[in-house]
Amino acid sequence: MGTNLNTNMHKAPNSIPLNTMADTFGTDIFIETASSKELELYDEAKQAHRDDYHLFCVQDKGRITFEIDFQRHEVEGAAVIYIQPNQVHRVIAVEDVNFRVLIISQDKLAPETLNTLQEIAPASPLKLGADRFAIVSDTMALCIKFFRHKHQALYHSILRESCNTLALLIASQYLAHAKPTEKLSRFEVIAKAFKSILERDFRVVKRPRDYAKKLNVSTVYLNECIKKTTGQSVSHHIQQRVILEAKRSLYHSNKSVKEIAFELGYDDYPYFSRLFTKLVGVTALSFRKKNLE
Repeated sequence: MGTNLNTNMHKAPNSIPLNTMADTFGTDIFIETASSKELELYDEAKQAHRDDYHLFCVQDKGRITFEIDFQRHEVEGAAVIYIQPNQVHRVIAVEDVNFRVLIISQDKLAPETLNTLQEIAPASPLKLGADRFAIVSDTMALCIKFFRHKHQALYHSILRESCNTLALLIASQYLAHAKPTEKLSRFEVIAKAFKSILERDFRVVKRPRDYAKKLNVSTVYLNECIKKTTGQSVSHHIQQRVILEAKRSLYHSNKSVKEIAFELGYDDYPYFSRLFTKLVGVTALSFRKKNLE
């Protein structure tokens, strides 16, 4: 029998709660099994929060409903889930769930692994067929065995390398559903690189020409690449990324609109306020009020 978790919002803190690897787990890598009952007892999962670590979930059975950055997801049956650092998320409901989690800090991931994860982010939950799921599941089970045998020789190296392999294996399931890199057009390659830089720099870089400069292309060519691959302009993507971050802070903190604007790189508060209203259709304060009702 499923259990609906309490989804009532508490009074918003001054910033979005951040779960840190050190405070929550006291280690750089944590990998274990979990169940519906254990998840229901973990209050922090029920409240919207961010993590400073990478979270991978391999769900064996059951159904879990959760929210990531204002998108509601219901995952049933065999599936993998990847939540990247700083995505705001919370569990809404669980029903007869068995799953396993890999939680790993940024500095324990190899450069190749980080680059691959950057390619698939943000990633929606992914259902897997029996064969693909069996490979992921078996690898996860082996990693859990390594994690539990803390006194074996070369423990830390074996655990780190095996968990990097698992993270890459999960990422490969997402990439299998995407277009192979070697088949990407020049436009798609530029768009992919733009997405990566945007995620890193959106708070400080707002002009399309600055992104074009970072990519060593002209502004006109960058716009052409982005429009061909996404249907929208470079400016649209910059603004939407900023607005997503603003929505996160409005919904999950009690910071003023002026404070949020400043944190997102806008000294001109009235301009930011007008931009939010134009793109969202309501004022920032109206958005906050509506979503906290």
